[in-house]
Amino acid sequence: MNLKRACTSLPVIMLLVTMVQLSCTPESCLEETVTTVNAVFYRTGTGKVEAPDSVTLYGLGMELVKIYNATRGVKVAKMPLDASEDACAFFIKVNGIPDTIYFSYRSYPHLVSKECGFTVYHSLDTVYNKAGGIDVLLTNGSITTSNEENIRIFY
Repeated sequence: MNLKRACTSLPVIMLLVTMVQLSCTPESCLEETVTTVNAVFYRTGTGKVEAPDSVTLYGLGMELVKIYNATRGVKVAKMPLDASEDACAFFIKVNGIPDTIYFSYRSYPHLVSKECGFTVYHSLDTVYNKAGGIDVLLTNGSITTSNEENIRIFY
């Protein structure tokens, strides 16, 4: 074999090997797969979206796993629902005033894509709060990956 010919064909062989390897690599998931209840904060009386001075939020009974811990600048709180249940509750403290938000919902699988697989969508049936420190209004009961407002929290 001619050494010069072998050296010039080496890049072609490497290119072919690389192309074969890339063609067999599965595509990665570039779509959103996480669903959350998107709660937008509104200042009572003004009707304007406004971040409270402080937000603490965690699932009831999950005090050690806080979603927000006295966090400033939160205009949209994202609350994950438990797909294995049909109801859940969150402790929330807005500007030092505690309350609890309760959700009743149905969950169902949704195919995102071949690359991303399935996620779980939810349909909110009921949303209410207990203590009255805030007011909660359901605006869109369809919990998907679209990042839309689902509830309004007036404080």
